Amino acid sequence: MGTLALAAKITHVPSMYLSELDGPRKGCRQAAIDGHIEIDRRCRELGVDTIVVFDTHWLVNAGYHINCAPHWSGTYTSNELPHFISNMEYDLYGNPELGNLLAKVCNEHGIDALAHDNTTLAPEYGTLVPMRYMNKDNHYKVICISALCQVHYLNDSARLGWALREAIEKYYDGTVAILASGSLSHRFAQNGQAPDFSNKTWSPLLETIDHDVVKMWQNGDWKTFCDMLPEYAAKGHGEGFMHDTAMLLGALGWSDYDGKVEVITPYFGSSGTGQINAIFPVTPQTGEAVPGPQASKMEELVYGESRL
Repeated sequence: MGTLALAAKITHVPSMYLSELDGPRKGCRQAAIDGHIEIDRRCRELGVDTIVVFDTHWLVNAGYHINCAPHWSGTYTSNELPHFISNMEYDLYGNPELGNLLAKVCNEHGIDALAHDNTTLAPEYGTLVPMRYMNKDNHYKVICISALCQVHYLNDSARLGWALREAIEKYYDGTVAILASGSLSHRFAQNGQAPDFSNKTWSPLLETIDHDVVKMWQNGDWKTFCDMLPEYAAKGHGEGFMHDTAMLLGALGWSDYDGKVEVITPYFGSSGTGQINAIFPVTPQTGEAVPGPQASKMEELVYGESRL
């Protein structure tokens, strides 16, 4: 019987990498880096052996996918922002045993999930950036799960989160942390205006909504947040349609979750987007509030019958 020991919503802004390098942005994201280092410290204290990352930079158009190859290494340049992340080296070890177990239990719950343990598929920077600061010495094994889900309902992602927790707690002999790697609002600055928004959110409206959401998290108002998540994800330009957040909340009990979030790195703007590092305490749950296989009324309202 395993343990889900830590859960967090984290930033992976590429300016964290620029912050390391000599130049005008040096040190600009030290607070975000320090937040990752603190999450790492807590994971080590809790005996975590594997970190599962819900990666909003891994785009998929069918099913859910789990990258659990035994090992990845290489040099990464972002195709999205090659002037931010260029020639970043990485070396990580996966956990094929846990990855296949997660896929098996997801499918038993009626969630179409595939584990990839024999693949040339490399992690995206939603995984690589946080692991750069949390896992320099390869203390943890790593699994990444696709969370830029183009044609998926948030309900299904919440159910996937609960299935992951069941797999860990019932069948895995070890201790796991889960990280929802993605922003709050994710409206990038308009082309040509990026320098003016390097440390700002795109609009006062989006920033206000983000701050209200963080207050809900800190106050434990999960019913309100879960009810509004589909509309917030759509109208607030949520990164990856906020499937990482749905997975995280699903694993924690969805609207029955009774934890109160601890902010590790306070909210900040970056290239127009809203960012945070925050720990969601893991509390005992039954999973009874996790939504069923049908889309919620709010999802149908916001998305209609198709995500696109």
